[in-house]
Amino acid sequence: MTSLSMGAMSMDAVSVIRTKRDRGEFSDEQIDWVIDAYTRGDVADYQMAALNMAILLNGMNRREISRWTAAMIASGERMDFSSLSRPTADKHSTGGVGDKITLPLAPLVAACGAAVPQLSGRGLGHTGGTLDKLESIKGWRAALSNEEMLSVLDSVGAVICAAGDGLAPADKKLYALRDVTGTVEAIPLIASSIMSKKIAEGTGSLVLDVKVGTGAFMKTIEDARELAATMVGLGTDHGVKTVALLTDMSTPLGLTAGNALEVRESVEVLAGGGPADVVELTLALAREMLAAAGVRDADPAKALADGSAMDAWRRMISAQGGDPDAPLPTSKEQHVVKAGASGVLTRLDAYDIGVAAWRLGAGRARKDDPVQAAAGVELHAKPGDTVTEGQRLLTLHTDTPERFEYALRAIEDSYDVAASGTAFTAAPVVLERIA
Repeated sequence: MTSLSMGAMSMDAVSVIRTKRDRGEFSDEQIDWVIDAYTRGDVADYQMAALNMAILLNGMNRREISRWTAAMIASGERMDFSSLSRPTADKHSTGGVGDKITLPLAPLVAACGAAVPQLSGRGLGHTGGTLDKLESIKGWRAALSNEEMLSVLDSVGAVICAAGDGLAPADKKLYALRDVTGTVEAIPLIASSIMSKKIAEGTGSLVLDVKVGTGAFMKTIEDARELAATMVGLGTDHGVKTVALLTDMSTPLGLTAGNALEVRESVEVLAGGGPADVVELTLALAREMLAAAGVRDADPAKALADGSAMDAWRRMISAQGGDPDAPLPTSKEQHVVKAGASGVLTRLDAYDIGVAAWRLGAGRARKDDPVQAAAGVELHAKPGDTVTEGQRLLTLHTDTPERFEYALRAIEDSYDVAASGTAFTAAPVVLERIA
């Protein structure tokens, strides 16, 4: 690309790349131009790949990241929920193994008086994404028009659906490029990718669940803290009240990792049961969302106990064509992994369990790969539990039993059992709060 194709001599891709290569600071005009030109196809992928690498190596300051995010928002449409009678609050998770929290959280917050416009995605690697999970429900559909989304929000108070192509199209191109050029890890690009879509979505407030640990994208508390602080700053700069929780992802969340398996567990939470860690995180995020939206007089724990959250779930699923009473898919084949010794389970690695679930068919290696609704891993013990030799530790689920051998390799060293009586202290679910 040359500046002549822009009809002016003041801006070109090479000069923008050189600015960051030489540890310079982008001007607002450079950022606006390069995002717009790349979205239109006037900057080549190889040029943007070089720019992304320069950003990965040399970073961007808060002003640059904020302007970069604004330029990505400006590349598409911006949704408007001002016609709703309720305040809006959304949540974003950076993703983890067994992270089904969106499913019980959205109807729970709706039952408490806020509206939740949750635009979600499909998974790549590990287990499926939120939409993959919900698509295991008979009839449920992810693709809604903006008008349909607003209608469900108005009538139910919560919607979980796919983002339309008009929302931050620059991010769609940039994310695909980062994925194949080794630049996914750049915190300025991660933060602007997430926040451009969330701000364009039009929510009034946002709560971020930034995962930390082996099963998360951010492996260290320091990296997670930097990402969370960057995103909170972006939300603030763009007028969206934003709070972040750093949460543990060294161990899978709950007792399932898969698609239909996680829907089943989410329904258990909405029915007043479910694993303690899932309930704890769901309530913590619900309280943050309600506070950010200005809803002060609702108790999410009560909404779980009295069935109002379950009622909102059923209405939300039905409004999107799903049958909340339909049986969930179950796998054709199962394989039980038993404890090799008696004692205290002291480690169950989230990443290894996620890889096993993926190899069983619950996730995808390429974006167009199909997923198995019933595939995944079921946990029968969590760190801190006492186990006995021969006891069921995990159950692997798949429709294609030839996958078992490959999945078993992933979990060969995924857990430790210490002598009985060994002291064990689990990491807290919520590690830090950043506002």
